[in-house]
Amino acid sequence: MVSTWETGAAGVLRLPSGKLVRGRGLRYSLPAGPHPQFALHLRGRRPSQTEWESRWVRWPDFLLPVDRADFAAALRELLARAEDERVEVACGGGVGRTGAALACLSVLDGVPRERAIGYVREHYSRRAVETPWQRRFVRTANFT
Repeated sequence: MVSTWETGAAGVLRLPSGKLVRGRGLRYSLPAGPHPQFALHLRGRRPSQTEWESRWVRWPDFLLPVDRADFAAALRELLARAEDERVEVACGGGVGRTGAALACLSVLDGVPRERAIGYVREHYSRRAVETPWQRRFVRTANFT
C-alpha cells in the first residue's frame, strides 16, 4: 500500500518523478497531518529520537555534510523510500541544509544541476540553500 504525502501539504516538494518529500525545521512543531515514516536529519549533533525511523547525517549549521559518502547514501535511500513512504528531510530551521539536500535530491531525480536550486526555491522555499558553499556543493559535489 502506497502511503505518501498529500500534494500541497506544508513543506512538501514534488520531484520531477512525482515522488513527494517533505522538508521541515526540527525547531518547530510538527505540521498537522500524518507523521513521516522515514526522516533524514541533517544536524551537527545527534538529534532526539523520533517515533518513526530516521537516519542522521552530521551536517553543522551553515556548513556542509561532514561525511559526503554517507550523505550520498542517505539521499539514495530517501529517494528510494519516497516511492511508497512518507519521507522527510529536516534540519534546525528547514531552509539551508534541508534546501541543499532537497536540491541534491532533485538532481538525483532528474533536475539538471544548474536548475536544482531554482527548482527547490520555486517549489519548496524561496530561501532554500542559504550559503555560497551550499550552493557550490549542489552544483559540484559528487552525490550521485
